[in-house]
Amino acid sequence: MKKLIAIIVMSLFCSLPTLPSHAQDLIVYPAKGQSAEKMEKDKAACQAWAKKETGVDPLAIAEQSTTQQAPTGPQGERVRGAARGAAAGAVVGAIAGDAGKGAAIGAATGTMAGGARQRSKSRAQQQAQQQKQAASKESLEKFKRAYSACLEGKGYTVK
Repeated sequence: MKKLIAIIVMSLFCSLPTLPSHAQDLIVYPAKGQSAEKMEKDKAACQAWAKKETGVDPLAIAEQSTTQQAPTGPQGERVRGAARGAAAGAVVGAIAGDAGKGAAIGAATGTMAGGARQRSKSRAQQQAQQQKQAASKESLEKFKRAYSACLEGKGYTVK
């Protein structure tokens, strides 16, 4: 029975990728003559240990990066700005004696203000995305250090 369970567990490990994509750039050498089977077992054990030790799940991070939201395009800030500006301009223009001219000036001013809001939103989204990417990279580096330390502790040379 134990042998059957061991075979099932090994087949599961073989069917799943044993290393996250970020750790595949590591070169692992069996410095103490470990067999290929032993090395795969040790890699899987070190991956689980590094995940537990660091709290970082590289597969989850990889999934998040593939399901990131696409940057949103214009969402009507210019049109709303133009409409508000035209309304305000028409009121001011009516007081000054030319509502049409006031509306035109207000619409142009409102369009520029709406464009500025749109650019500001876009910059904020881009900055948030960059911060998220930097945090993911930092987490993956932490995992990689733990994974490498585990393998080195088991007698492998890791570069």
